[in-house]
Amino acid sequence: MFFLGNKMNLPQIDETYFAQFLVDLLNVPSPTGFSESAIAFVEKEFSKYKRLQLSRTRKGALVAKWEVESNLPPVALTAHVDTLGAVVKEIKADGRLKLSRVGGVQWNSVETEGVWVFTSAGEKVRGSILIDAASGHIYGAAGSETPRNDDHMEVRLDARTTSAAETRALGINIGDCVAFDPRVEITNGFIRSRFLDDKACVANIAAALKSLTESNQSPVRSAYFLISNYEEVGHGAAAGIPSDVAELIAVDMAVVGKGQQSDEFHATLCVKDSGGVYHEGLNKKMRALAGKYDIPYVTDVYPFYGSDGEAFWRAGGDAALALIGPGIDASHNYERAHLDGLNATTNWIMAYLLEG
Repeated sequence: MFFLGNKMNLPQIDETYFAQFLVDLLNVPSPTGFSESAIAFVEKEFSKYKRLQLSRTRKGALVAKWEVESNLPPVALTAHVDTLGAVVKEIKADGRLKLSRVGGVQWNSVETEGVWVFTSAGEKVRGSILIDAASGHIYGAAGSETPRNDDHMEVRLDARTTSAAETRALGINIGDCVAFDPRVEITNGFIRSRFLDDKACVANIAAALKSLTESNQSPVRSAYFLISNYEEVGHGAAAGIPSDVAELIAVDMAVVGKGQQSDEFHATLCVKDSGGVYHEGLNKKMRALAGKYDIPYVTDVYPFYGSDGEAFWRAGGDAALALIGPGIDASHNYERAHLDGLNATTNWIMAYLLEG
């Protein structure tokens, strides 16, 4: 379980800022491949911090560098703004849409959810996700027994269309982005929303940068912050981390559920996931920092999980790698986190930057 030591002080976290930044970011649609608006949102926020040098990768990810005078090699942290979503796969004869999923969307979790269809011409059309046997007064028990899969889920558009031709006349075409509503709500310290994976961790980094800046403190060595945009399809941080980086901290959600030690009230250090084990030496450093700064954390193993850090390693990245993040309940579903676990993650980020 979590390790307590002699408490050290860290800069105060502005929880109001954190929550507002997170809510605003969650409400920016950004399925993988269509995340430019979310990247631009973070870029605008990071531009407030004059110590940060901002650039974009050719893939469209955001890189922020906080350069300091140090003989130590730089480090990096990464989190991603891209989310689950879909694209239009087929325009059906009745004008409704069949979809192709982007990332690990669970169809049963988005049934009846509101969506926006973003056309290639820059328009957007409102709709909702339904099973193609939705009416209880027509299909009866058959509706509940119909498999929730690619063949039976469809978008009902909030537009006058009963044919493929009428839907195409709206500007909708094959390949257009479909974004699911996040449905953000904050109650009693809990934050419920789709896509806390991984926008919560982008907010952790943003809150850490704000707290360090306003307390007039700097990282002990130069640090890069990669906000990636292709994590949900497996190659987000395969590019964008400079070759001179010695350590990389992937900041991503911790898995909460049956058989897991993670919960919503702690940060988690992931020791192993489906891609294998993380770097033992860097894990030890993160444990020691948690103890020094009295950061509540647990360790865990995630059976069905991959990270941007592993994408970096598979692409040939030569740096020590660790994975930390807040506990998120119901991952890739209607997710939930608590400010205790979120604050613990922000503090862990600050401790790492200050101690190197």
